[in-house]
Amino acid sequence: MTESGAPQRQDASADARLAAIVDSSFDAIIAKDLNSVITDWNHAAERMFGYTAEEAIGQSILLLIPEHMHDEESDIIGRIRRGEGVASYETTRRRKDGSLLAVSLTVSPIRSSGGEIVGASQIARDITAAKESERRIRLLMREVNHRVKNQFAVILSMVRETNKRSASPGEFEEMIRSRIMALSRSHDLLVTSEWAGASLFDLIQEHLKPFGHEERISLSGPLLTLQSNAVQNLGMAFHELGTNSSKYGALAGEGGHVEITWTVETGPQARRLFHLVWQETLNGHADGGEADETARKGFGTVVLQRVAPQSLSGSSSLERSQGALKWSLTAPLEAIVMPQLGVENESDFSV
Repeated sequence: MTESGAPQRQDASADARLAAIVDSSFDAIIAKDLNSVITDWNHAAERMFGYTAEEAIGQSILLLIPEHMHDEESDIIGRIRRGEGVASYETTRRRKDGSLLAVSLTVSPIRSSGGEIVGASQIARDITAAKESERRIRLLMREVNHRVKNQFAVILSMVRETNKRSASPGEFEEMIRSRIMALSRSHDLLVTSEWAGASLFDLIQEHLKPFGHEERISLSGPLLTLQSNAVQNLGMAFHELGTNSSKYGALAGEGGHVEITWTVETGPQARRLFHLVWQETLNGHADGGEADETARKGFGTVVLQRVAPQSLSGSSSLERSQGALKWSLTAPLEAIVMPQLGVENESDFSV
């Protein structure tokens, strides 16, 4: 055995290890000559771009670059010829099936044993998931910004209308606090779902929980996933209805009952409509009669008769009588539920 045998074995072993690392990499590793012709192609490149090594090797790297971006390759090769590397940057590449892929690309010169630049190696990392995550975050931030501005407008309206109907600063503070907390409860439901909507059943329960008397409240209707605008406006309505009921109605005295039902119906021209009814009844008449009627005509009435129906492109009616109150809302289903996710189960449930 010659003395040079050991170094040769070491070089061969190092080359084998390097080849194994390249072959097992999750990133696409591609080598090309100074004419942009592909000379090496690992398994990750096959998975990422759809071409086998046999199909890719010998082809121009322009095979992977959209036509309107071909000048990018000329710039890269120019920098490689000057011995410069190309730091990681984000760009677009094209798969075999024609679809486009977002990648992070790094390019480095390849030198011969004599130090001459003979080509370039490039590492491509699929960043499609990261770009989609960024897109979703931007979309979410725009949605949050829109909702925050909308809530500011709602709060200003609350302050103005509540101030008109408050007998004292203490009463004003109490009413404003409770209404802002109601907005917060709707907001919490949306945040929990990453602004993907909320169950109507959960929304009603969340807003009526502070008033207690769960045994006197019944819910019945199909399972619906509400979009964010419906969550906010129906949440405001349920808070006002619950507040009024706890002060003057079914939840104020013994023996009262609140029944909340909703249905999805087919209206004119086969348009699907959402119909909700809040019905509360007392055993006997409410004390105070006309005085209670006057007291209940405040910001809550504005919400029930104008704010909620108009925001949901619908209509409502509010009927009061001795010992009873009925609020009904009808709106286009598309203004209420999340697209495609709205009606999760057409069968009714009752609680």
